[in-house]
Amino acid sequence: MVSMHTSPIAAPGTGDSGGMNVSLLSIASEVAKRGVEVDLLTRASGVPRVIGLSDGVTLHELAAGPPGVLEKGRLFEVADEFGEAVANLTGRLQPRYGLIHAHYWLSGLATLPVALELGLPFVQSFHTVAAMKNGALPPGQDPEPERRVRTEMYLANQASAIVAGSAAEVGTLIDEVHAPADRIWVIPPGVDVDLFTPERADAAGARLRAELSIASGRPIIAVVGRVQPLKDQELAIRVLAELHALRGWAPVLVIAGEATPGERGYAILLRATAADLGVLGEVRFVGALSRERLADLFAAATVTLVPSHSETFGLVALESASSGTPVVAFRGGGLVESVSAGVSGQLVDSRDPRAWARTIAEMLDDSARLERLSGSARHYAEGYTWAATATALLGVYAGLP
Repeated sequence: MVSMHTSPIAAPGTGDSGGMNVSLLSIASEVAKRGVEVDLLTRASGVPRVIGLSDGVTLHELAAGPPGVLEKGRLFEVADEFGEAVANLTGRLQPRYGLIHAHYWLSGLATLPVALELGLPFVQSFHTVAAMKNGALPPGQDPEPERRVRTEMYLANQASAIVAGSAAEVGTLIDEVHAPADRIWVIPPGVDVDLFTPERADAAGARLRAELSIASGRPIIAVVGRVQPLKDQELAIRVLAELHALRGWAPVLVIAGEATPGERGYAILLRATAADLGVLGEVRFVGALSRERLADLFAAATVTLVPSHSETFGLVALESASSGTPVVAFRGGGLVESVSAGVSGQLVDSRDPRAWARTIAEMLDDSARLERLSGSARHYAEGYTWAATATALLGVYAGLP
């Protein structure tokens, strides 16, 4: 499994690390439990290393390009060198791998030639598709480059199989990327239902409230993800201000995640916007959280917001639901699949902060409904497990020539 641009062990919510990193580690572990050895391959940002992560799962950090971190927009420049490192690791005379599964377009760009040279089946997961992202750009944001658009088209038509995370992604792959429909498989991500659980709420809630100076009983709204315009944390802050106007007081908004490289200005804008709207005192910026701390936040939260302009699936929504915390999300992309309206939360058709505020206020003002949603959200999330994801993926692998 290849993840050239971001290490699978990088903390989600930092740099370019997010749901894909969580998925890679979780799937690799489950696949290894089923007797299949997995190597995770990534570009080394320091001295190349080989790290045993768990039984049957090994991380290889491969040298490619100049030492140190290389900004995402320049990684395509070292794709050939990274691919050569993968070929050397794989072994040209007697390949050590049964197949190569590339995650994200840069990984495919680097390793499709290796798979073709060695005659190995090649599986591509895009995680985000340029055409899907470009179709839902926030105002003022530059579209993904034509280089990426064309590369994704080429990869989609060369891959032995394409693994999509949602039906929404499939629609884009067929209509915009012109991928062959008979090679696409929909395998949604899973959720760690043992880590993200409502049982954490009491102890975690008390601890988190003390750390963040949040009074007992005061509602908490969580927003989780890398801080960038696509995730639209600014909308969450404007929703908070509208809630204050509606109710005369507002919950506390906890924003977890760090600014994506190049988006430090957006993070500064968020604070300025909160100050201008008079709600800065009700916002807590907590940075990227460990998986344990994130589970604590979800369990302690009253509601989770997912205001993203576009999500291929929306792993955050599943993790929140698994924690018994309903989700309010934008009705778009894969979020219509990761959030079951009326079961694990609500979907909002508009990006008008007032519409979001009214939806949240209705939840907060109806404790019986909120409790029902909490229980049904957990039940909904239990239908998505990493074991099921891995089993489905192995089925795809087994069917490849």
